[in-house]
Amino acid sequence: MKILKGDKVVVIAGSDKGKEGTVQAVYPKLNKVVVEGVNVHKKHKKPTQANPEGSVVEMYVPIDASNVAIVDPKTKKASRVGYKMEKGKKVRISKASGSKLN
Repeated sequence: MKILKGDKVVVIAGSDKGKEGTVQAVYPKLNKVVVEGVNVHKKHKKPTQANPEGSVVEMYVPIDASNVAIVDPKTKKASRVGYKMEKGKKVRISKASGSKLN
């Protein structure tokens, strides 16, 4: 999986298309990512003794990794991720500008 936690991404498909955010969690086995501010669902919590009122909680739901793209640090547009060897280490680069991703 080429997307890592902390990456700035843009949604390229789905109901949240065009929204940007940072990756909060990555699930490589499911090929899903959780992006801040994207795919927010409301979950109704039942009243309990600790919380007799009950509540409605907003939660971020994972979306498929194929529906997001890394934001290129130079051009600020969606880009694919490539790899390059630098000093014997594998480094992620942006395909659009060739700049190094953190």
